[in-house]
Amino acid sequence: MLPDVSNRTREGGPFRIVLTGGPGGGKTTAADLFRREIGDRVIVVPEAATLLFSGGFPRPVAPDAARSAQAAVYHVQRNLEHIQAAQYPDRILLCDRGTVDGGAYWPEGADEFFASVGSTHQHELSRYDAVIFFESAACGGHGFESENRFRTETQQQAVDLDARLRALWMPHPRFTLIPHSASFFRKMTMGVGILENLVAQVSESRS
Repeated sequence: MLPDVSNRTREGGPFRIVLTGGPGGGKTTAADLFRREIGDRVIVVPEAATLLFSGGFPRPVAPDAARSAQAAVYHVQRNLEHIQAAQYPDRILLCDRGTVDGGAYWPEGADEFFASVGSTHQHELSRYDAVIFFESAACGGHGFESENRFRTETQQQAVDLDARLRALWMPHPRFTLIPHSASFFRKMTMGVGILENLVAQVSESRS
């Protein structure tokens, strides 16, 4: 079922669609494909974690260090969204991951994550108008590959992470799941079709 965006859940600023999901789900590919198709109506907010880790920021596993890394990702993500919203106020923000994601990576769990950054789960969900969740290919019982060399999860870790992320995002009133498919092309076609529908609804409501 396609989400109805006739009545927004969030007031103020550009319409925000977040693309998220477990590792190897295809969200970044979908964002890039969509940007190429209708780039004049959307602006992509890049994934904060990849920007940080590709720039030399450590990706630690020790709990104390992991907390610091995830807090940094959260604040960079928020500021990237603010920057793109300020520079492109008339475009739809297409966010490659969102601030809710950090809850799935926090060593002590999501509640501790939101408390640590001075927010709540509900508030972070309310920052976005729609969520499109790309299920990890690992959930289909197949190996998964990611073009992002900074994704280091094993297949089981990818499955577990997908489940934690989905549990965090599903309460959003405009949550759409793009399930794993044996055909990556079919999965991308479905995802881009839903994105296209959302953008058409937003464009119509603005006119």
